[in-house]
Order: sequence, then structure tokens, then C-alpha cells
Amino acid sequence: MFAFSFNHIALSVKNVDESIAFYQKVFKFKEIENTASTSKTRWLALGEGKQLHLIPRPNLEVKTNKAVHFALAISDLNSFVKHLQDLDIAYSDWLGTANKDYVRKDGVQQVYFQDPDFYWIEVNNAE
Repeated sequence: MFAFSFNHIALSVKNVDESIAFYQKVFKFKEIENTASTSKTRWLALGEGKQLHLIPRPNLEVKTNKAVHFALAISDLNSFVKHLQDLDIAYSDWLGTANKDYVRKDGVQQVYFQDPDFYWIEVNNAE
């Protein structure tokens, strides 16, 4: 059997500077060196050695739905939701009800919102 560990998420974005600013403002991610190349791709540290790679694609048109998303967990979801409200970032539950969280069958609360390129992001309080 193979033993894998999660390494990074890579997203193509129209404006890498705008995306960097968004992810730093919303999540407080620290920018780290792109050690793979001298391209304009920029990297952010997600913690625990995990990374978010933002790849510039100026002519990008993202077509996705909420089922295609990445999820981040935080112990104090209520404080994070307040942070989203302070930043005037619209969020919803899984069903699309604005300004509402969703509680899964297993008790995990979650909210969904989109980045500047309309990628869906879930933030939940899973442990």
C-alpha cells in the first residue's frame, strides 16, 4: 500500500496579486518562496508544511460548483464567521442560504464562500 500525505493545492487565478491579497486578508496566510521555478506563481503557507500555489492565468474563466471546493478547519468557527462579516464577505450554507452555517449529520458546522476567481472554499470546525 502507498502512504501519501497532503502537500499543496494549486489554483489558476486571473490576478495573482489580488488573490494573494484575498487569501492573506481572509486567512492570514504567510507568503513563502516559490522554490520550484522563477515563474510568477506565488505560494502561501497553510500551516503544517501544506501550501497554496496561485498560478497566474489572466484569461481564466472558472466554471465550477460548490461540490468542487477545498475545506479548511478552525476550532472557533464563530470567530471566523465574524471575521468574514467584518470583511463584508458573503457566505452561505451548503444549500445556498445566505449568512447561515450548516450543521452536518456528524455535528460539524460549515460555511461556504468564494474567492475572487469564484473558487468555493469551505471552512468548518471539524477536528
